Amino acid sequence: MSLIGSFPGLDALVERRIAEAIARGEFDDLPGAGRPLALDNEPLIPEEVRVAHRILKNAGFVPPELEQIAEVNRLLAAVERSELGDAEQAHASRRLRALLIQIEASGRPATAMRAWLEYNEALTRRLR
Repeated sequence: MSLIGSFPGLDALVERRIAEAIARGEFDDLPGAGRPLALDNEPLIPEEVRVAHRILKNAGFVPPELEQIAEVNRLLAAVERSELGDAEQAHASRRLRALLIQIEASGRPATAMRAWLEYNEALTRRLR
């Protein structure tokens, strides 16, 4: 059930206002009209919660698990760009394992596994 659907009559009001705005041409000539939306792509966030996370992020609220995933992404990018020395690489690896354990413990083992596989691929590319 949507949030709008939980308020009787609100969904009809919203639909009517949108239809009126379309009739007045308020949606004509919008930037990007006719093209797909350029949405943030967060591959480590499960697809079913990406929209909710994007809404929270745009509102200035970043849930702890999103901060964890952002840190995982930063670590993966640093490894990929070979920015880390040996000591830093060891620290990043330990930090990444700790984050993935937290992510897995929060009920998202597939996300943790996907991040671990990406980390291993980044290491493999770095060693080539």
